Amino acid sequence: MSAMRSRIAAALRAAGERNETARLAMLRLIDATIADKDREARSAGGRPDGVSDDDIQSVLDRMIQHRQESVVGYEEQGRFELADEERAEIEVLLELLPKKMDSDEIASAIDKVVRETKARGIRDKGRVMGRLKEEYRGRMDFRKVGGMVVERLQ
Repeated sequence: MSAMRSRIAAALRAAGERNETARLAMLRLIDATIADKDREARSAGGRPDGVSDDDIQSVLDRMIQHRQESVVGYEEQGRFELADEERAEIEVLLELLPKKMDSDEIASAIDKVVRETKARGIRDKGRVMGRLKEEYRGRMDFRKVGGMVVERLQ
């Protein structure tokens, strides 16, 4: 069982033991969504063991984005209790994702990848970003990291 699947299974067991109904419902939704993706991957002839951890992270990221958009909509409509429910679901989703790196850790990772790829200038940005995405997927915001890579390569 992959790391992400183990984390989700453990969270499901813990929520069930503690009788946390809202959390348990969210975790079951996550589990069902991943199971759907597994079936799609198998039927497409791709992966017999289902989706990878990277795919699971992408699913969770999309679920977070959808809920963040819902929070904005609910607040604009004055439905604050629904916005709070969406925020609680976002918290559950965030707990399952790998810990985000802080600025110093990101800078260190960029330096490491620049050294390893022997990047010399701005033309090597794509190679550096590709390597960062491979190694640190889900742990950093790549929209912000792109600017930091450009600064480092100049």
